[in-house]
Amino acid sequence: MPVNIRAIAAQICFSVVDKGRSLAEEIPHNSSRIAAKDKGLLQEICYGVLRYLPELEYTVQQLMDKPLKGKQRSCHFLLLVGIYQLKYMRIPDHAAVSETVAATSSLKAKHFKNLVNAILRSFQRMQKEQKESEEASNHLPSDAIKYNHPSWFIKKVQLAYPEQWQGVLAANQEKPPMWLRVNQSQNTITDYKKTLIDAEIAIAAEDPLSGALKLGQATDVNKLPDFSEGAASVQDAAAQQAARLLDCQSGDKVLDSCAAPGGKTCHILELAPDIESMTALDIDDKRLARVQENLERIGLSAELVAADAADPSIWWQGDQFDRILLDAPCSATGVIRRHPDIKWLRKASDIESLVSLQRDILKKTWSLLKPGGTLLYATCSILPAENSEQIKAFLAEQEDAELIDLPEYQGNIGWQILPGEQDMDGFYYAKLRKKLS
Repeated sequence: MPVNIRAIAAQICFSVVDKGRSLAEEIPHNSSRIAAKDKGLLQEICYGVLRYLPELEYTVQQLMDKPLKGKQRSCHFLLLVGIYQLKYMRIPDHAAVSETVAATSSLKAKHFKNLVNAILRSFQRMQKEQKESEEASNHLPSDAIKYNHPSWFIKKVQLAYPEQWQGVLAANQEKPPMWLRVNQSQNTITDYKKTLIDAEIAIAAEDPLSGALKLGQATDVNKLPDFSEGAASVQDAAAQQAARLLDCQSGDKVLDSCAAPGGKTCHILELAPDIESMTALDIDDKRLARVQENLERIGLSAELVAADAADPSIWWQGDQFDRILLDAPCSATGVIRRHPDIKWLRKASDIESLVSLQRDILKKTWSLLKPGGTLLYATCSILPAENSEQIKAFLAEQEDAELIDLPEYQGNIGWQILPGEQDMDGFYYAKLRKKLS
């Protein structure tokens, strides 16, 4: 029996929402079961359902007398898959309905075939009636449903960004652009732009600070000129600011703490090939292997260390570093558009423990920095508790630390990039110097 993509999508969404697993794990785990041509469809459905989860859940509630529970939950997610296709995808309605109904067999739930068909047909009628009556789609009972984010997160964003919160939530719902990092140890940005144009790959924008290139549309990396030789890498423009801000110099000993998957490690080496040494540290062996893969593709080398950044005593040999990039573990609330499952995997209670972990790692990592050295603190979060408030508290406690003023700060403690600003992900940077005693 052929594999049903909708059934797999329903199982993946069930694993994420009900079992707390990540899309980054579940999609590759299930991709071996499907043809290469169907992988894009599977990803589109899974990402879409998780982007619009509250809205889709609300719609199902309107159409059903009783919710599906327990062993029936896989069919509940199948309904979400079907409604997402009908509402947001260009798949013909008849195909979306028939394939979703057929998925009940793959889920060993044939007895729900008529129910799934009836609910999807009812939704089609509801859509038609709403269009005819021009009923506004924003008549929704809560902000969580209206904006498709958890309530706790909406409240935190409203508090932190009272003028921008709606823009942040809207940006999180967008499909992310594809940004490239040009390997400037191999090519100038101008030359690689010409190579892309010659290959008929459109460039939509260039970030004036980092030189990051935004493509007109997502492209298979194997179609990028000289990708396998390391001429370019896929990396958001916000993440590309790290190597620029760290500004490594010839002869520097550099530490990239919490380095996986290694994009920033490689970027630092591309921009400053004559540093004395690069140490890439990460607690996760499997993720550290990704750093090695990235280094090998580009033709770079670094010392890889699998260890806990919060416990330098188990790996540090006593030589202090001139430059340290601390890409701290965080809530990842700045990259929701790339990872919509973050909205449902992250809980309000996680933030306090993350702030505590960041505080500990920052303090321990600071001890590894030479007097006169530079540490760049970075997160892909937009929550002040992890960012500006974290740095403010550190500066108050650490007498030998000072904030290096940068134009990007605009009078703030560090540089907070919000999702969608110049079409970048949400990121935070604060550049610190250790005072000479």
